Amino acid sequence: MKAPKITFLFIILSFFSLTAKSQQAFDHSIWDRALLLNVSPDGKVNYDGFMRDSSLLYSYFLELSKNPPTASWSKDETLAYWINAYNAYTIKLIIDSYPIKSIKDIDDPWKKEFFKINGEWYSLNDLEHKILRKMNDPRIHFAINCASFSCPIVWNQAFTGDNVDEALHTLTKNFINDPQRNKITNDTVEASKIFLWYKKDFKINGGDVADFINKYADIKIDKQSKKGYMDYNWSLNE
Repeated sequence: MKAPKITFLFIILSFFSLTAKSQQAFDHSIWDRALLLNVSPDGKVNYDGFMRDSSLLYSYFLELSKNPPTASWSKDETLAYWINAYNAYTIKLIIDSYPIKSIKDIDDPWKKEFFKINGEWYSLNDLEHKILRKMNDPRIHFAINCASFSCPIVWNQAFTGDNVDEALHTLTKNFINDPQRNKITNDTVEASKIFLWYKKDFKINGGDVADFINKYADIKIDKQSKKGYMDYNWSLNE
């Protein structure tokens, strides 16, 4: 009669192990709270507020630094971690030099190695080009923010493994159909320069930038449309 008890105990332990693995690999609730307090629904950032709530930010930075993604994380959890890290450290970059009128007032803002994760120094370029772009999801370009008006808005929620796919879809659609960032009519297109700078990222399954835009655009681009790019406004997104 002892063997069945051992088997039952093993089943119970296995259940709790699987339950633990199904939980989120990283708790982004601190960042979620900071965003809710300091970012409006339309993406305007209150940098003064972030400075007042700096204890929240630095608690989150500590968690990011101590708990980088591992091989056991799902792709969505890993993607959420790095997008949140990029956006959070962009906020840090700005408030460390605030008040400024543009991220470009900072010397080499994207090359500057100013934060550590797991003991290693990183720049924003490292996160974007060496990690996020290599995850082969071009929608990340509409989730990471460069603290400027023409960038995609800062989403006022934290990305998580559970919400990141749906959020990326919604943010991409919203960005493409936002007339302040892309002007699309039946015969003329003025696209964000994001589609110029990262053109190769949007060439998926033999398609081109227009094909990618048309997946999300309310007004579809005709191949014969006159095409150009909007001026990029680097003013601070506040």
